[in-house]
Amino acid sequence: MKILSRYVLALVISLWATASCFAQEGLADKVQEYTLKNGLKVLLVPRHSSPTVAAWIRFKVGSVDERSDERGLAHLLEHMLFKGTKTLGTRDYAAEKPLLDQIEKTAQLLKAEELKKDKADQKVIADLKAELDRLEKEAGKYVIKEEFADIYSKNGATGYNAFTSKDGTTYIINLPSNKLELWASIESDRMQNAVLREFYTEMKVVKEERRRSYDAEPEGKLWETFIADAFNAHPYGQPTIGWMSDIDNLTRTKAENFLHKYYWPNNAVMALVGDLDPQQTMALIERYFGSIPPGTPMPPVPVEEPVQAGEKRTEVIGDAEPELMIGFHKPTLPAPDDYVFDVIDMLLTNGRTSRLYRKLVMEKQIATSVNSFNAPGTRYPNLFIIGATPRAPHTVAEVEKAIEQELDRLKTQPMTKDELQQILNQLEYQESSQMQSNGGMARELTEYEAVAGTWRYLIEHRHKVAKVTPEDVMRVAKQYFTRDNRNVGFITTKQ
Repeated sequence: MKILSRYVLALVISLWATASCFAQEGLADKVQEYTLKNGLKVLLVPRHSSPTVAAWIRFKVGSVDERSDERGLAHLLEHMLFKGTKTLGTRDYAAEKPLLDQIEKTAQLLKAEELKKDKADQKVIADLKAELDRLEKEAGKYVIKEEFADIYSKNGATGYNAFTSKDGTTYIINLPSNKLELWASIESDRMQNAVLREFYTEMKVVKEERRRSYDAEPEGKLWETFIADAFNAHPYGQPTIGWMSDIDNLTRTKAENFLHKYYWPNNAVMALVGDLDPQQTMALIERYFGSIPPGTPMPPVPVEEPVQAGEKRTEVIGDAEPELMIGFHKPTLPAPDDYVFDVIDMLLTNGRTSRLYRKLVMEKQIATSVNSFNAPGTRYPNLFIIGATPRAPHTVAEVEKAIEQELDRLKTQPMTKDELQQILNQLEYQESSQMQSNGGMARELTEYEAVAGTWRYLIEHRHKVAKVTPEDVMRVAKQYFTRDNRNVGFITTKQ
């Protein structure tokens, strides 16, 4: 019975992979690509299975693009762009604006006094804090909270959200197809008329988020410390949310300068997938977004991470179960070796038959879970990371040794043809699953258009992975899985 079940599962995956291959090839015909005169890239995919549209706007602006005195700005701006515009989120912008200006002037004076540290006048600080609190309460009388969300909700939209990464910031929503003009009106208004109201109130929210997710959580602390230790020069090493002192020293003026410089059409990718007519939709987008001026093109980050000259080990002691992460510096797409790492990733941890899962979880039973992934970003060279959770009473050291043995095996024992075929089948299954939904396809299109420079990476990816040979895997393993290139992070349970 088990043999029959495995055969059926393999057949299902194979059939899905075949269907997915045709679907991937068909993307070239399904995706309609446009570029407005102001540089806005628009990707449209008509799908008429339901009367809805997934609309994603990705700005090619992430935490990797911040200067040292701007860390945390991209994430904070993600929050702030929900606050409204000159016409939305306010009862009377003409009356509100003078108060916002007074708030910023007072906040700047407060920051300047606090930066004096031990020489600061505590009475001046107390008076400025009291004045700032008074002004914020006065300005709060004009604020209509969550007006964006309320308008969308009343018109049947769902999934209104945003997220910031090292590489970019994305705003997403699913809405009825007959509400596209409402979406275009709101989002074009937000792109050119955003008002950063309640800025210093929202800073407190972000600081609490940082305390809750990183400072008070050993897992979060391990992650950001591990990444910071791995990248000495490149801004990938800095946390997207910023260190606490970074957040403390942000100002609305800095945020507005960053916003007004980069968050414009020429640094944006828009994908709409669903029940739409491409010609009518483009006319709508041209009408609402076409007149918005382009901003400053986002320049590439010139800093290169120096070659690591020895193993780095990061320990976090905390009230948590032991955790282990092992990371190796590697190139990113479209470097040929990046495709080899995609194969290694699936070979090691994808599914119950993968090498590390079978060895650590099923056979030796020294770990409860194991996974691998590329991080912390994709635009620039990154890390291939293996994460594992030891199973008590087994230790981090035992799991680390077992992983090292499997990585050494990659250097000497060629991958079999059956393993490669299984990887290709699983890859097809995963890629097809990710694009079954409108939102999933919009995500993939905006991601790869922004990071790889073209959404067609989705078509090219499997073909290039299929060309990876067992010799490629052994060569890459020997080149990158070395002690000098290794970063090890782990949690030690606080006694």
